[in-house]
Amino acid sequence: MNIAYFDTFAGISGDMTLGAFIHAGVPLEHLQQELAKLGVQGYSLHSRIIERSAISAVKIDVETENEHHSHNEEANEHHHHKEHSHSHREHSHRSLTDILSLIKASKLPARVQNRAEKIFTVIGEAEAKIHNTTIEKIHFHEVGAVDSIVDIVGASICFEYFGIEKLYSSPIRIGSGGFVNTQHGTMPIPTPATVEILQGYPTVLTDIPHELTTPTGAGIIKALSSGTLSLEMLNVKSIGYGAGTKELTQVPNLLRVFIGELHQAYEHDELVSVETNIDDMNPEVYPFVIEQLLANGAHDAYLIPVIMKKGRPGIVLSALVNRGKLDNALKIIFTQTTTLGVRIQPVERRKLQRGSKTITTRFGEVKVKTVITDGTERLVPEFEECKRIAVEKNIPLKDVYRQIESEL
Repeated sequence: MNIAYFDTFAGISGDMTLGAFIHAGVPLEHLQQELAKLGVQGYSLHSRIIERSAISAVKIDVETENEHHSHNEEANEHHHHKEHSHSHREHSHRSLTDILSLIKASKLPARVQNRAEKIFTVIGEAEAKIHNTTIEKIHFHEVGAVDSIVDIVGASICFEYFGIEKLYSSPIRIGSGGFVNTQHGTMPIPTPATVEILQGYPTVLTDIPHELTTPTGAGIIKALSSGTLSLEMLNVKSIGYGAGTKELTQVPNLLRVFIGELHQAYEHDELVSVETNIDDMNPEVYPFVIEQLLANGAHDAYLIPVIMKKGRPGIVLSALVNRGKLDNALKIIFTQTTTLGVRIQPVERRKLQRGSKTITTRFGEVKVKTVITDGTERLVPEFEECKRIAVEKNIPLKDVYRQIESEL
């Protein structure tokens, strides 16, 4: 599986993303030809090689309406906010609906369109919440809209060029302590849109007073990323560096993109462990709590007997859940048990690839588990199926297991 890994040690913006992909091997001509399918006029796209801390990188520039415009991370890249020197442009807008219609009407591949639409929608939803309006009423100032389209659709085109199936990233680094001038006045860094978009995604708040991560960069990550990833799982084929506009003293102002194949020996996901100690509850309740947790998305839930303070016998209740299902687990634990607090820890899990298939046995059609190890598929009896057969045929469960295992 081809993936892209975004190493955001200096944050991420739309132009840095394009620069990194071009440096990694996307021909500028290909990007220009594909963007031309949108029919958007009044801009030209340029790339140049520059150095940041003696590291060679590609810097992307956009020339718009006879005015050379260079993407700038200090300016809020969600161009809904950008200031313009010509007052007549302040009245020229493109609505988010217009932009989505433009993408849908283009002759770009469906996957390119879908990715771009997801990114724009994520940014639009964040802006709508910040400005207390609806996503249909969100508008981009005209020059800013062109920049956004180039960044977002361009990034989607680059994904398609490399055949990337999934995107992963490091925790997203964002600046803090500074301010940025926008169409709506002075805003703190990180800007409200960036913070809103990255809610729930791993981030690192730095003390660098510049807008390391822009709303467009945050939108690309939030809309497309499958999460963070350990680099040892990636067989790297290509590496690209995309440069930001400003020279930073604290870090090289670069986005690094790794492109390669994900090592598929194990499936990888990030979960949270929720634990609590209980010493004052009716033990008849515990099985019901476990049942409720498993029925509401917990991957596992179990009990451990312990001796607690003052020699009291107690129970450690533990559940393993996706972060997105954490609220469900907490609600069950707090309403169904006597606990007053829980411990929550992030957990990284690796697991073999699993599935199921139906095979023909002396008992008829039987569903079994499939487990893939080092590219070899192994079949394993499924407990519920064996239990069903044991009850229907009035055969000891161990004999059902033995027979199916011999046939496998």
